[in-house]
Amino acid sequence: MNHKYLSLLFSLLTLLSCTRSMNNLPATAPAALPAFDKEGHRGARGLLPENTIPAMLKALELQVTTLEMDVHITKDKQVVLSHDPYMNRDYVLQPNGEEIPAADAKKHILYQLDYNQIREFDAGSKRNPKFPEQQPLKTYKPLLTDLIDAVQARVQQDQLPQPFYNIETKSKPATDGLYHPEPAEFVKLLMQVVEEKGIAPWVIIQSFDVRTLQVLQQQYPEVKTALLVENLRSLEWNLEQLGFTPTIYSPYYKLVSPKLVQDSHAKGMKVVPWTVNELSDMQQLQQLGVDGLITDYPNLFQKL
Repeated sequence: MNHKYLSLLFSLLTLLSCTRSMNNLPATAPAALPAFDKEGHRGARGLLPENTIPAMLKALELQVTTLEMDVHITKDKQVVLSHDPYMNRDYVLQPNGEEIPAADAKKHILYQLDYNQIREFDAGSKRNPKFPEQQPLKTYKPLLTDLIDAVQARVQQDQLPQPFYNIETKSKPATDGLYHPEPAEFVKLLMQVVEEKGIAPWVIIQSFDVRTLQVLQQQYPEVKTALLVENLRSLEWNLEQLGFTPTIYSPYYKLVSPKLVQDSHAKGMKVVPWTVNELSDMQQLQQLGVDGLITDYPNLFQKL
């Protein structure tokens, strides 16, 4: 009888080991975030099409410690990388290669499309006009599952340090049911992917929408959270709206002051501002004692 149970236990341990191996994850989770967190915004938006697999792999090549990305939910309940809730005509082409007409600028809503429809749009051949250095290439909006697989394969292939995944839930109360599901469902679908891929110890969930962070705190308290801030309210006011102390306080970089950094550290939070694209600003923020930076140009980290 004991032999039977030992055999079953061995089989379960082997299965868990194989699962971890398939995802190319290291055997143990890091105890804490990097001492200074170098985050590639939407991968490397200044260099390659945003929120795509090539952009994330480029960021890895540039030795970021964290891959920052945005996610939405599709009609068929899959988690897809995208900042905009619809196909942005500024840098997305229709499946036939033509531009999206101005009249249809917000027509192709991701939450109202199955992923096989989303996959057909070209999310990279038309360069984003805001980023003249961006290299255009034909690519698509990937599923989070596919992105994780591609990243973990590259980590193993090139023997790279395990990166963190900073995943933003794109939601707000005014667009529940139109651009995205309500927070509880959004978080459930996202965390299903995170847990399936075994990356929870390396995940940060960030949002401007305190509701998704509150769901995470209640249901997945072990997951790291980051509160995104772009308002002029005080640190205390923003934390009061959230209702708990997140792992990271992540303000727009121009809102950072010595006092904000000091007060955040006093509450046990790291400060990681967004989105810093000038080397001089990066250097100034580093001198203020921030714990990391989010940038569209991760190649600038090499100059810090």
